[in-house]
Amino acid sequence: MTFTHELEKQVLVLQFSGDLIGENNGPQLMDLVNDHINEGVKRCAVDISQLRYINSSGLGVLITLLTKFRNVEGEVVLINPSEQVKKLLIITKLNAIFQIVNTKEEAISKLEKV
Repeated sequence: MTFTHELEKQVLVLQFSGDLIGENNGPQLMDLVNDHINEGVKRCAVDISQLRYINSSGLGVLITLLTKFRNVEGEVVLINPSEQVKKLLIITKLNAIFQIVNTKEEAISKLEKV
């Protein structure tokens, strides 16, 4: 998996692509997230539209992100999961825990209210 990030309106926007299988870049991702949280960022939008595949370790990465932001009274929104990923979120009932939107603009708008 590869990821990019940007900060827009005090929302950390992460874009994942490839396969989210909890591989080696997990610590790098968590360091980045911790740095932003330490700087006062409490909201995160994760664009997962470019993910081909996600496994249980990948779900763990998403849950860890959610936990980190909720621990500072923040929130995480998932953007535009593929049909396969959406089905996995439903099967694991994570669709009830994560807010899911269709666009980055929608995610930022929703997070501005948090």
